[in-house]
Amino acid sequence: MRNINIILLAMAALLQISCVSTYEKVLRSTDVDVKYKAAHDYFNKGKYKKAADMFDHINLLVQGLPQEDTVAFYHGLSNFRYGDYSTAETILAKFIEVYPRSVFHTEAQYLRIKCLYDDTYRYELDQTPTRKAMAVISEFMYENPQSEYYPVCKDMMADLMERLERKSFESAKIYYTMEDYKAARYALKNVLKDNADNQYRESVLYYTALSSYKYAYNSIEEKQKERYLDFIDDYYNFISEYPESKFRNEIDDLFAKVEHYAIRPVSENKEEK
Repeated sequence: MRNINIILLAMAALLQISCVSTYEKVLRSTDVDVKYKAAHDYFNKGKYKKAADMFDHINLLVQGLPQEDTVAFYHGLSNFRYGDYSTAETILAKFIEVYPRSVFHTEAQYLRIKCLYDDTYRYELDQTPTRKAMAVISEFMYENPQSEYYPVCKDMMADLMERLERKSFESAKIYYTMEDYKAARYALKNVLKDNADNQYRESVLYYTALSSYKYAYNSIEEKQKERYLDFIDDYYNFISEYPESKFRNEIDDLFAKVEHYAIRPVSENKEEK
């Protein structure tokens, strides 16, 4: 039994050496047809790293030949399938620029988008890649409204927009968590100033009202009236847009505590004017 295992291991080792030797031999070859066929064979067998390396070696050899755009496209596609999105995106971006009339052009655009999308981060982290991906997706959708990839790109855009909007909201909300209520109110208002349609608008307005209330509550007595009036403004802004909000009871309770500030003396109104 032990001898059989040794023989099997030896055979496996020899087979591996043979495979490696064949790959290296083809890689060093200057025969375009041999390398072209080998590259596609590796790709079809799912050996994408070897396929990518092989297509890379063929690139210069096929300049001016009919296979030129095919090799360039499969070079990017092999890297994409291998999972090296950064390299694939670079190759595909160049392909799109160099071969605008290639039959692979639209697919290359979509694959580049996939690379950019898959290389983005969750909302807590840097969103620079997200903005780059959105710019490329937006351009593709504008130029290809009838593309089969349009619905998928639309879903990607929605997902990436949600990340940006949540990032904006959560970044402003940090001040509230830190109990810096003045800064929180200012930051939250800026969220909607930058994007009035932020999908977290209800939560933004809610925390804006809470921030103004708590800022007033923690102020010295001489400043409280003026600052409670800011809360009252924020309260009315909130309930006018979200009268059925799940936060309504809580925010109504806060308003009930300070609603006597809602009616200003006539003399005070005149002074403010």
